Amino acid sequence: MKILVFLGTVRDSTPPKPARLGVRVANACMECFRIDYSQLDVELIDVLDYPLDTVFKPHFAYSKGRAPEQLDELAQKIAKADGFVMISPEYNHTMSPVLANLLNHFGSSLFSYKPSAIVTYSAGQWGGMRAAVGMRTFLAELGCLSVSAMVHVPNAQQVFTEDGAMQVGESQTDWFTYFGRTFEQLTWWAAATQKYREEVDPHTMLKGFNMDPKQRNAP
Repeated sequence: MKILVFLGTVRDSTPPKPARLGVRVANACMECFRIDYSQLDVELIDVLDYPLDTVFKPHFAYSKGRAPEQLDELAQKIAKADGFVMISPEYNHTMSPVLANLLNHFGSSLFSYKPSAIVTYSAGQWGGMRAAVGMRTFLAELGCLSVSAMVHVPNAQQVFTEDGAMQVGESQTDWFTYFGRTFEQLTWWAAATQKYREEVDPHTMLKGFNMDPKQRNAP
């Protein structure tokens, strides 16, 4: 199965220190997948690698073959994925705006009928859990319902080094066991939805919303 891990931060300033704290969390997640879920094909999608125009134009609004190459490639990866991990800091009690911006460039039909997992972090004591609450609604609207278990990492700079290894005094076994509650649910649902999508194509069973607003309206 294919899992995409989205890292939703471009912040490169302090405070808080260190800058781009989410890189540590993402690297730890990727290491957990490498060790405990080696059967999966897991790819990290860093929003910093996708500089987008300030004027918003989603991927599906371009004529066929005219979308920017980066957006087109990411759209194909999303379509082929079986599940998603969304990693976000907490800004003003909500998710990272750059993560929302990147995800909003793609129609929900690419994400739908696949599960997602929420991973949040902070430099303080709450671990981004308030952002996670809002992310549930956002991901549900994309069609990739989040699994019930979530990962919250408070004081992330004290837990992980820059490459995602454990700081002195922290237990990789304990943290990866904690991650595992969420990742086990994600992989179970990903396997289930992958199997059923092979039996019944949901996009032929239920027509998706496209360009016409009438498709969203009640009778």
